[in-house]
Amino acid sequence: MREKVIVTCAVTGGGDTVGKHPAIPVTPEQIATAAIEAGEAGAAIAHIHVRDPATGKPSRDIRYYRDVVERIRASNSDIIINLTCGAGGRYIPGDNDPKQGAPGTTVATPLDRVSHVVELKPEICSLDCATMNMGEFVFMNTPGHLRTMAKQIKDVGTKPELEVFDIGHIRLAEKLVQDGLIADPPLYQIVLGVAWSLPATPQAMAYASTLIPPGAHWASFGISRMQFPMVAQAVLLGGHVRVGLEDNLYIGKGELAKNNAALVEKAVKIVRLLGAEIASPAEARQELKLRGTQ
Repeated sequence: MREKVIVTCAVTGGGDTVGKHPAIPVTPEQIATAAIEAGEAGAAIAHIHVRDPATGKPSRDIRYYRDVVERIRASNSDIIINLTCGAGGRYIPGDNDPKQGAPGTTVATPLDRVSHVVELKPEICSLDCATMNMGEFVFMNTPGHLRTMAKQIKDVGTKPELEVFDIGHIRLAEKLVQDGLIADPPLYQIVLGVAWSLPATPQAMAYASTLIPPGAHWASFGISRMQFPMVAQAVLLGGHVRVGLEDNLYIGKGELAKNNAALVEKAVKIVRLLGAEIASPAEARQELKLRGTQ
């Protein structure tokens, strides 16, 4: 076990959760507030997607990212900003011509997918090392696209959080590290429970964690009802943890969480009950060697 555990809060995501929970942040102001509140509850990192304020649907509009980031930076919060780069990878083959994307396809160029990172220069951004069936669509991240995105991310001094959903994704992420596209120490995020990825079980996390290269940092999370069991499992295996309304809407069986901060508070309690402590944003920056630290 680690003495200090870094807690990430994924505050909104891009899933179809608006309307299913009254506290899902939608507007830039709501998303920024949720991130700040998560930091006050003990999170060192806020993982951020943005949504169209008018519809609640996921968005890649840089105006919304800019608004969120500026609000957090203008506040008294010290929380580390982690912007998603996962958007822009969805492919749904057309019924009559599978070479053409059907409605709902969001595939974008790799440069477009990291344009908000290049402009806003967050300390961390996600880099999904996955091409996989995700529910009923394909989540597409080819090695060439990942190399292009990784180079852009590295050039602006942002730390990529290497999101891996299956065993082969860990191997691909390691190749990016070996090729010098990812600065040391690399940071892996093991995602569990998404259809059709590794299941959210202790066995799956334990095996995946053994494949993380020596000297790298890793975190893991499970979605839905497995969020908190996987918090405990990650702590016991020596990893960091993630919670938030992106991944789970409930604080307990049948009980909606009040907000993101409530999920962070429960994760903090679990970490401490297991004998570890919570890393502050400053400690997380040093541990992960983020921009400006030694």
